Amino acid sequence: MASVFPLADLKASVRSGSRPDSRSDSWVDTIIKGDCVSALEALPTHSVDIIFADPPYNLQLGGTLHRPDQSLVDAVDDEWDQFASFEAYDAFTRAWLLACRRVLKPTGSIWVIGSYHNIFRVGATLQDLNFWILNDIIWRKTNPMPNFKGRRFQNAHETMIWASPSAKAKGYTFNYDAMKAANDDVQMRSDWLFPICNGGERLKGEDGKKVHPTQKPEALLARVIMASTKPGDIVLDPFFGSGTTGAVAKRLGRHFVGIEREQDYIDAASARIAAVEPLGKAELTVMTGKKAEVRVAFNVLVESGLIKPGQVLTDAKRRYSAIVRADGTVASGGDAGSIHRLGAKVQGLDACNGWTFWHFEDGQSLRPIDDLRSVIRSDLAKVE
Repeated sequence: MASVFPLADLKASVRSGSRPDSRSDSWVDTIIKGDCVSALEALPTHSVDIIFADPPYNLQLGGTLHRPDQSLVDAVDDEWDQFASFEAYDAFTRAWLLACRRVLKPTGSIWVIGSYHNIFRVGATLQDLNFWILNDIIWRKTNPMPNFKGRRFQNAHETMIWASPSAKAKGYTFNYDAMKAANDDVQMRSDWLFPICNGGERLKGEDGKKVHPTQKPEALLARVIMASTKPGDIVLDPFFGSGTTGAVAKRLGRHFVGIEREQDYIDAASARIAAVEPLGKAELTVMTGKKAEVRVAFNVLVESGLIKPGQVLTDAKRRYSAIVRADGTVASGGDAGSIHRLGAKVQGLDACNGWTFWHFEDGQSLRPIDDLRSVIRSDLAKVE
């Protein structure tokens, strides 16, 4: 079974001095039992990489709902989804979002999913709290529930808001290249098509009824996590429910923290997560492109000794040459500048990629200086 962490134990653990960035902290990979705001306030500051939140929708249902054959619709009528007023719901939303902001790393991001009943109120509160909305994602359902009364359009989607902690937050993870490759090399769009959770994935009790009325499909969480985290990141879900976030995070080599107050949900989620087998390192390697690589300036090659001051660089056909200077610039004739600017100058062009244009002698052959940049990046990766 997955570990369950009572709120009182969490507070004591954090007070004892657990390091916020430590993957061995006792609250990681556990389900914290308690109220979400109280639990969030007990977690260390800037301790999680991403938050996925599926808060109460505040459906405001007016009575029971029946199908045309008079069978009862299994709707969300639990106590946790009921609020006295919109003002009460807004106050609750503001409280948990403020608590989330504190535990989210500056380089992290938050996802919130909801329906038309609540997502616009949540979005407004996010902006009021100076979160920066990156995208709104439409989850279009392949098999939505019909509108049985026939007085509205069929509600066939839910909306997810993806946001960073502030407009200036630039370090959040977005695995753009991986998402594009997975989408047949076409840029991933903001409308996602998935079926609602059903079949063998839907958790049911001994009575055959749903364990949780709003269980999300694992495919939806997998895309969220694969798009915006790296292996080893900590994923927090303050409304853990049946544990979909934890199950998917574990399978994808991420850590999770769940917060849930209902013991029945905790029991179901704990057993579910315990049965998950994580994927191997090869399967979890994230595809990255040039934009995701560590920036290495030409002067770093000079400082590291891979390129020496006075060394001559040429183009691949040896038509042009330049001398490397100690400050990381290159010179040719009466001109000097960066590897890019001088490369463009000698060719009479407006722009040039100096990394692939300039070459160095390696024995009897010429190699692009970009090969040396790869050496630096490899060394940096080993340090990380």
